[in-house]
Amino acid sequence: MSRSKIPEIIAAVDLGSNSFHMVVARHLHGQLTIIDRLREPVRLAFGLDEQGRLSREVMDKALACMERFGQRLRDMHAESVRVVGTNTFRQARRKGAFLDRAHAALGHPIEIISGIEEARLIYLGVTHSSPGEPGKRLVVDIGGGSTEFIIGEGLQTHQLESLRMGCVTMSKQFFDDGEITEKRIKRARLAARIELEPIIERYKATGWDQALGSSGTIRALAEVARACGSGEGTITLEALENAIEQALRAGHVTRLKLPGLDEDRLPVFAGGLIILAEVIHSLDITSMRAADGALREGLLYDLLGRHTDEDARVRTVRSMAARYHVDLAQAERVESTALKLLADLEQVWAIGEPLAEQILSWAARLHEIGLDISHAHYHRHGAYLLQNSDMPGFPREEQMLLATLVGAHRRKLSLQTLEELIPPWHLKAELLIVLLRLAVLLNRGRSKAPLPEIKLAAKVRGLELKFPSRWLEDHPLTLADLDQESELLKAVGFRLRFE
Repeated sequence: MSRSKIPEIIAAVDLGSNSFHMVVARHLHGQLTIIDRLREPVRLAFGLDEQGRLSREVMDKALACMERFGQRLRDMHAESVRVVGTNTFRQARRKGAFLDRAHAALGHPIEIISGIEEARLIYLGVTHSSPGEPGKRLVVDIGGGSTEFIIGEGLQTHQLESLRMGCVTMSKQFFDDGEITEKRIKRARLAARIELEPIIERYKATGWDQALGSSGTIRALAEVARACGSGEGTITLEALENAIEQALRAGHVTRLKLPGLDEDRLPVFAGGLIILAEVIHSLDITSMRAADGALREGLLYDLLGRHTDEDARVRTVRSMAARYHVDLAQAERVESTALKLLADLEQVWAIGEPLAEQILSWAARLHEIGLDISHAHYHRHGAYLLQNSDMPGFPREEQMLLATLVGAHRRKLSLQTLEELIPPWHLKAELLIVLLRLAVLLNRGRSKAPLPEIKLAAKVRGLELKFPSRWLEDHPLTLADLDQESELLKAVGFRLRFE
């Protein structure tokens, strides 16, 4: 696959559960320089009810913010933009119409990323924005709806975890009316300890040399520590316990006056404070420093990597192929055939999306991973692995699209699963599936001999393959496979003809 020219202006939008962030950067001489930042405290998680529905009020507030972000992106002529939604988007149900309106407001689609992918991107942002110090580092990010924990060394991560507690959700659950009492603090601390318990021993066993925090909550507490005379703003358990005591004496968040604490942080401060106190206590962290980078910086560097040879998705595909013992020679044959078919047909079928070539290539490379489990129904096993594995670099929608292609590459074809894909893939994925199925079929013999030149003629829901004279007669098994495939595709309203 050919690499595109690295754009000069790139942007990342982080639609968090507490705040929405946008950062715009210029790429020049191999370096990224931040040229604009925007932040708005939308508090999206406050509008999520127990049934996973977003309130009309918070959706309107979020869309108004995204319209402002979209206008700034257009004004700055950002050439490459990546937008991600985090925990609240992961939890929200029936969000299709809202995502469509958000896409229109921003001018770019929203990728809903997993907690583990969020953790990977956070670490990437912190690493690229921090001095290169030796040893392992623990990175903690307290977001609005989740808290991420990463242990890494250099650019390599050793542990990644995402827990479902954040400054908004904790504040909403225990301090919704702003009142702060000893009973509420005890209940909140217990809830945080219960959430932390499964990871404590594993993280302590891995160990680290320095601890960094990357969220707004942690940066706010570092400012409080600095204002209280802690030199560089180092956060300690003693400082946090002191802040908790002051919050308890204040009795209400609106009466809480801590030096260095901005007023817009007050509605979610109590929840974030409790989480960080329990994190530092449970993991025996001596001290923590606030880092400059976070998820949005990680998005920028990951986006830059997609235009170079550092695309995390490529590394993930390569890793999964090795992990599940894929026959690489066969995968390359199927990939080559599938991409050749796509190149001949993408204009006729109007599937010239930039992702189409990538996703078809990756599906070809991974279509046999299910064989490592069982030959029977291996396409279903492969789809399950792709749907449920942690796949660094892949947003949820791309992961689901990849799983759909692999799960549909052989046997009876059902189009019902396509309805769950986001536009335009709920329509275009079927055509990629047809190409992958044909590529697999034509290479079923696993022969090193090249395939003949095949002439193609396409219609909206039809395809005709013309082979060289007598080639099909000399390859009766391929002919039989094509006959069977024609019937399978006919069942879903697609016509396959060959001669």
